[in-house]
Amino acid sequence: MNEWYMATLVGRDRPGIVAAVTQALYEAGCHLGETSMVRLGGNFTIMLMARCAQGGLLETLEPVADRLGLRLHLDRIEGRLHDHRIPDVRVSVHGADRAGIVAQVTGRLAEAGLDILDLDSDVAGSEAQPIYLMHIEGLATQGIEALEAALADLDAGITVHLSPIETMIG
Repeated sequence: MNEWYMATLVGRDRPGIVAAVTQALYEAGCHLGETSMVRLGGNFTIMLMARCAQGGLLETLEPVADRLGLRLHLDRIEGRLHDHRIPDVRVSVHGADRAGIVAQVTGRLAEAGLDILDLDSDVAGSEAQPIYLMHIEGLATQGIEALEAALADLDAGITVHLSPIETMIG
């Protein structure tokens, strides 16, 4: 069985999760592809591409997930390693936290041709005065000017800064 899977593991953050998961994959002879591992609000999540030459990914990861109190989800995927896209624009957003900021900003960016490659966000400030922070990197398929125009009349209280990402190839 040499098919690629996307494994997602989610649970309460604690030391040793990455070590335990990756050790189990290594011991089972699995090949690890691209990964994303992040802590969000006291929880930890891993998304990883993996394939196992012998045995199954479920049989490899289920005992680790059970031992660490993680929820496991597997999906068969195309293992398109080396299909990397390089972002050409960075978008930074901040404002008083409220419902709809992400939907409003990403909706306008999508309409203006932004292909989002990476997005992370956080809530800063205090419980009494929360501030929403969001950072996006992507490909401006219709140019940065189109993105600027799409974001020109956002609701008051949301500040957006667009900047090109200079990439030097060669």
